[in-house]
Amino acid sequence: MEFRFSALEFLALDFISGMRVVVQKVLQASVTVDAQVVAQIGAGLLVLVGIEDADTTDDIDWLSKKIVQLRIFLDDDGVMNRSVLDTGGDIIVVSQFTLHAMTRKGNRPSYIKASKPDFAIPMYERFCDSLTADLGKPIGRGIFGAHMNVALVNDGPVTIWIDTKNKE
Repeated sequence: MEFRFSALEFLALDFISGMRVVVQKVLQASVTVDAQVVAQIGAGLLVLVGIEDADTTDDIDWLSKKIVQLRIFLDDDGVMNRSVLDTGGDIIVVSQFTLHAMTRKGNRPSYIKASKPDFAIPMYERFCDSLTADLGKPIGRGIFGAHMNVALVNDGPVTIWIDTKNKE
């Protein structure tokens, strides 16, 4: 299969994205801010989330359900066939605007697609609230905009990238 794009269409591809997450299956994870642990979990998921201005509440709802239902935990036969819901695992969410980095030109990434705090903070909070509801229990949260130290023990390793505008 061959794809052909005009120069303008090709450049526009850089601007087609959505709410982005990196989901990591962990044995444990924690977030520390100013030498204080603000969130920690045992087995479950660490979710890094990047928000852009085009994101909607529909993106949040779809993504939240997708994350809690991802079958990436082993069943009794050693097959990844169970979700964090099935295992009773926990979730930590950390805001990460750098998921929207554009690196096409030069060596300094551009973050122009990442939302500013006035839009991103309410969306981040709603996303966390949606995950809490879908998981059926409170989740851990990083502190939006803070310098965070995130520690994790990746299990597998299993790391999955999801973009709401590219629902594969």
